[in-house]
Amino acid sequence: MNLDEALQTFIVESRELLQDLEQALLRMEDEAPTADTINAMFRAAHTIKGSAGLFGLDDIVSFTHGVESVLDRVRGGELLLDGELASLFLSCCDHMGALVDQVVSGSDGDAELAAAGNALTARLKAYLGGPEAQPQPQAKVPQQREQKLEASGGGEVETDSWHISLRFGRDVLRNGMDPLSFIRYLGTLGKVVSLSTLTEAIPAAAEMDPESCYLGFEIRFKSDADKAAIEGVFEFVREDSEIHILSPRAKISEYVELIRALPEEDLRLGEILVKCGSLTPAELEQALRLQSGAPPGAGEAGGRQIGDILVDEGVVHPPVVEAALAKQKQTKDSKASEGQFIRVDAEKLDHLINLVGEMVIAGAGANLAAQRAGAAELLEATSTLSRLVEEVRDSALQLRMVQIAATFNRFQRVVRDVSRELGKDIGLSISGGETELDKTVVEKIGDPLMHLVRNSMDHGIEPSDVRVSRGKPAKGTVSLNAYHDSGGIVIEVADDGGGLKREKILQKALEKGLVAPGQSLTDREIHQLILEPGFSTAEQVTNLSGRGVGMDVVKRNITALRGTIDLDSEEGVGMTIRIRLPLTLAIIDGFLVGVCDSSFVVPLDMVVECVELTEAERRAARDNSYINLRGEVLPFLRLRELFELPGQPGRRENIVVVRYGGQKAGLVVDRLMGEFQTVIKPLGALFSNIRGIGGSTILGSGEVALILDVPGLLQQVVSREAHSKAPAGGGLVHAKG
Repeated sequence: MNLDEALQTFIVESRELLQDLEQALLRMEDEAPTADTINAMFRAAHTIKGSAGLFGLDDIVSFTHGVESVLDRVRGGELLLDGELASLFLSCCDHMGALVDQVVSGSDGDAELAAAGNALTARLKAYLGGPEAQPQPQAKVPQQREQKLEASGGGEVETDSWHISLRFGRDVLRNGMDPLSFIRYLGTLGKVVSLSTLTEAIPAAAEMDPESCYLGFEIRFKSDADKAAIEGVFEFVREDSEIHILSPRAKISEYVELIRALPEEDLRLGEILVKCGSLTPAELEQALRLQSGAPPGAGEAGGRQIGDILVDEGVVHPPVVEAALAKQKQTKDSKASEGQFIRVDAEKLDHLINLVGEMVIAGAGANLAAQRAGAAELLEATSTLSRLVEEVRDSALQLRMVQIAATFNRFQRVVRDVSRELGKDIGLSISGGETELDKTVVEKIGDPLMHLVRNSMDHGIEPSDVRVSRGKPAKGTVSLNAYHDSGGIVIEVADDGGGLKREKILQKALEKGLVAPGQSLTDREIHQLILEPGFSTAEQVTNLSGRGVGMDVVKRNITALRGTIDLDSEEGVGMTIRIRLPLTLAIIDGFLVGVCDSSFVVPLDMVVECVELTEAERRAARDNSYINLRGEVLPFLRLRELFELPGQPGRRENIVVVRYGGQKAGLVVDRLMGEFQTVIKPLGALFSNIRGIGGSTILGSGEVALILDVPGLLQQVVSREAHSKAPAGGGLVHAKG
């Protein structure tokens, strides 16, 4: 992975972590935070800071460090995460997101952004000005050595000094080594603050060997050198002597920080401690020998945990070992999670979908050639190939399917902030978040949903006093829901506010010339007027709405996704907006039909049944636009007349019964040509406004077939029947699925 790819991964992961952090903060406003949640928040901030440091993104590192420090105090129970602090953290999330966006844009710096960061940093520092954190527990010193320290007046280990415990081997002098020379050389790396000579190992004079060394030293040493450099001073006597080097207490936090910043590699505990510098390879080797019980006199050391041995031997402070164990666990958990997923570049996935689409077209051509050849073996082979291509198609499309929950959850923050801005008490209810749809659709649906949610809060939900006077709960509710229906997905944005005011909308429409005086409109058509460009019933312009822009943009964006938008409102009760979208924008199962010399594709999920018209029904249908389908009134459209195709109908005609959004209608065609895997091709800007056509596809013969826009066709049927005169014997009702 090159630097650009690694930086892109950092950007994606940082945004995901910020979103998780924001969601956790929003949940805390409704429920008490748990220790696991707070720890997860801290890890998110720490990961962002550590990753940013790898790329030299100092602005992100310095700002996130302040956030992490305050979260650390929350985690330690020194601060209470109340509403005010949660709001501050949310603002910090926004700023961190802006800093990441600045990395994406490649800008050198923004004075306004820097000023905002400084203001937030000052607020964070106010939370760090409280009582000092409790000191870390002292490292455990082996009992024998502790007694020697007390006997020699060595005292406690000084917080900013190294503690070196030396027990020279008996043969040091025989090997030509001068113990004091090592101490003098140690002085070249720093300052020997104090030195205590241990003499209790010296035997009686009569038993002394003048060539043996019986001395030991406890040294307090102040130096900026690392542990490996200090250990290197005693390299030549390492094998014969017992040497323990304990880091300064001031180094504990530094080691812990280094451990947390380590990349998530599969390392053993000792390897983590060596990497952070709190343990040297020689010390690790000695501890491993103790663990295996290899050296004589090891006693019961065999089988003990390596961390316990290091602490008992006074080599590493307990908090450093605990941090290394936590890092080890975090890495294992992360690896287990990463093993279930793999990141794939969206462009590569799109390219795969395009190739699968070409395979579908090529497979259809091969199948057609086999049918013309009439070879049984070839037909069987192409049939198997078609089945396999269909499975590959479904698997490839499934790769792009994502849950809509992530999009819905983003609105928790929107509702929180907008409700405060409006001075209203509004909550958000989410359901159906597990519903899956194409990633391309998810990316493009965010902005339309934003408009709808904000409009529901501004126009729909009444102030608390008004709601109470109407017998409603003081707190309003905006609901987001998603579910599958008729081979597509339905997204609902609902509120329990005042609903649409029919007469007010109609009056505004008359003023703008959108409807003619005396024109009869259904409630649905009146409600749809709010989707017209420039239409607004707001009495004053606010930061959120009132300028007549937004709803028409929503409609245009939904239409571009081959979707529809419907409004269902009851004055004084509330409103529900339903967005119906296809599951995918790439490949669908279609039903191929023919009219004259033209071919059309109907999305298979919308096909209910096919019915052949009898001669009597054909004669009756010449004067009416509906038939009696088993006692049910079914309106229909003739595709020949709708698209002004030449020629006369054949001796046989069929009706393809389609259903979408609870409405049912028939499409009159000449021929039924069976199921067909359809690769959707856009028509281009020149044909974008053709009503009733949603795209095109290429048949196996190389011919182009048009894909019917069933929702648009049904809308034409509904509009026609709503204004037509009811037939004798009763009104015409639309069949409900």
